[in-house]
Amino acid sequence: MKRNIYIFLFVVIFLQEVIIAMYVKDQFLRPYGGDIIVEWLMYCFVRIFYPKKYKALPFYIFLFSVGIEITQYFKLVDVLGWGDNAVACAVMGTSFAWADIVCYAIGWVSILLGQEIWKMRQRKKRTPQISKR
Repeated sequence: MKRNIYIFLFVVIFLQEVIIAMYVKDQFLRPYGGDIIVEWLMYCFVRIFYPKKYKALPFYIFLFSVGIEITQYFKLVDVLGWGDNAVACAVMGTSFAWADIVCYAIGWVSILLGQEIWKMRQRKKRTPQISKR
């Protein structure tokens, strides 16, 4: 059951990312919102295959994102000779920005908050309600 939720969320978030990439041409949502949302996208993707909760997973996803950003700083796509490959450029990116790392951190924190809200809702459901008669 949990996997179905993460598959659904992954597909919805992926479609949001595609819409942002194709149709949004602003100076805020496209450059920053997409980077925040991509943390959720990766989180849901990993949870499809590992549905058990791993406390450090959001942090590992953040580290992965920062690692990709670091490869952009060192222009790894060009070093590997993949600069003409559109897929490699799209996946690995081509330009380093500190703002991207800040957005990834915001995405990481939002996942942590989302997990806490989910836990609170689950506890509330399990708590027996006392009627006041």
